Amino acid sequence: MSLRLAELTTEDVAAVTARPPTCVLVPVGSVEPHGPHLPLATDTVISEEASRRAAEALRHEGIATYVAPSVGYGVTDYAHGFAGALSIPAPVLTAYLEALGRAILGEGFSHVCFVNNHLEPAHDAAVRAAITSLPQGRASVACPLTRRWARTLSEEFKRGDCHAGRYETSLILAAEPASVRASAQTLPKVPISLADGISAGKSSFADMGIDRAYTGAPHEATAEEGDALYAKLTVMIVAEVQEALATLADLATPEPERIT
Repeated sequence: MSLRLAELTTEDVAAVTARPPTCVLVPVGSVEPHGPHLPLATDTVISEEASRRAAEALRHEGIATYVAPSVGYGVTDYAHGFAGALSIPAPVLTAYLEALGRAILGEGFSHVCFVNNHLEPAHDAAVRAAITSLPQGRASVACPLTRRWARTLSEEFKRGDCHAGRYETSLILAAEPASVRASAQTLPKVPISLADGISAGKSSFADMGIDRAYTGAPHEATAEEGDALYAKLTVMIVAEVQEALATLADLATPEPERIT
């Protein structure tokens, strides 16, 4: 059966949810400038590809998993001033994701996981706030901002100079190579850490001295590194889902409790 939730029929969903454990992964991203070489949808594309790979891995573990249509808008205040930064208020995002999670669980799926690769702190907080009112074990967030997962990723990622740099450019090369502009091969390295800038109280890319909406070294990116990074993101998603499901005392019941 298709990995994409939207491609199922109503009878498919009824049949799937009657045989738990089941899981829906919701890719979350943003519409945000990513330099002169990557698309505005970069974060969403990464979440979609990571979700697709994780869904296949979770199915191998016996968890019927589907990838929902993406939530492609988020809190992008740090990119203010660059063309293409479409930001929405954090409370709006939280309310939307909470309602979506409740709807998915209400259909009888065992678990919903929001897979987020837009790493602005206020956005991450808004995504995490969405699951606080959902039943324990029924919802999770998979995001590499968590120290547990951040330390498994590349050195550029850990330094924080990874916005549209080697890290994200490698991931897009592995997922949608045609969307990477040729300029990526010639862009100079920009050794500015977003993490350091945020810690110092800077409120935008411009305040940090980022003048082309990217940091790091995109010219060092490769599709092979992107595949290796997706493998690590897959481990992250699978672990978050499995650990949450393990907390459900009645996981083996024929039909999960429906939420209305």
